[in-house]
Amino acid sequence: MSDIPPTQLRGAVDLSSLLRDKPGANGGTSPIGPGQVGAPGPGAGGGEVVVASIAFEGTDANFGQVLELSGTVPVIVELHAGNPSAALERVIRGYQGKFVLATVNARLNPQLAQAFRAVAAPTVAAVIGGRPVALYEGELPEAEARPVFDQVLTIAAENGVSGTAKTADTGEENGEPAEEPLPPHHQAAFDAIDRGDFAAAIAEYRAAIAQDPRDALAVAGLAQVSLLDRLSGHTAEEIRAEAAAKPEDLDAQLDVADLDVSGGHLDDAFARLLDMFAGLDQKGRDTVRTRLLSYFEIAGPDDPRVASARRRLTSLLY
Repeated sequence: MSDIPPTQLRGAVDLSSLLRDKPGANGGTSPIGPGQVGAPGPGAGGGEVVVASIAFEGTDANFGQVLELSGTVPVIVELHAGNPSAALERVIRGYQGKFVLATVNARLNPQLAQAFRAVAAPTVAAVIGGRPVALYEGELPEAEARPVFDQVLTIAAENGVSGTAKTADTGEENGEPAEEPLPPHHQAAFDAIDRGDFAAAIAEYRAAIAQDPRDALAVAGLAQVSLLDRLSGHTAEEIRAEAAAKPEDLDAQLDVADLDVSGGHLDDAFARLLDMFAGLDQKGRDTVRTRLLSYFEIAGPDDPRVASARRRLTSLLY
């Protein structure tokens, strides 16, 4: 079982400090409110946890309970400026209890804003087993957000956090119906990712694209799961050591660029490959161009980092 790569963590941030001196963190009344976050069942990291709401408000005062919950089910944290994202909540509800969502007003909860180093609104992160994982800043279209959360599920499973959340009565939040089912190839790809079978997920996304080449969700999903497949079986330490030892080796630099993208460090990945571009032969340039295009799909066309990298790539090509 591999650890979450260090590049995906918020470095010196110590969220465990939020457990100390919080009512309910070590027994007593839950600071989130009666029944809103229940205790996990037997088997840390798995099983089922009962919550009053799949999406709830996170605060400086109740975050100790949120951290405890993250040992059973991954918690998505949205730090916003007063208006939580309805689109993000729809995406999280669509996972039917595989995540819970804590929305945090960054202005009213400065301790959390500082802990997550939120400099933009919204800032979206995950907490897995009490450890923070940086995801993205700003809004993402729903079709582009799902591959991000698919990756979070993979990371969570690799770290022993694979439980589910349900509400106390029916398992549905406020009686809301589940989202419309995914198209068959998309559902099959999602299921394959969930069990760690990246090759099967790649095949399903390719089949979806063959049926509809304009299926943007399948294109983005293919790029995302292909990145996961390339990283599978390698540790961050191995990848970075190889890249440092072989600065002129394209394969080693492609691997560390994958690692950077998986941790949200798109600028680092783009700069690394574009800096090498001019010194490569035609085969190497084609390889870098293809890899960069896959990164653009993962990040989405609205990301300003993508626009900048596209301009630089175009100038190098022509």
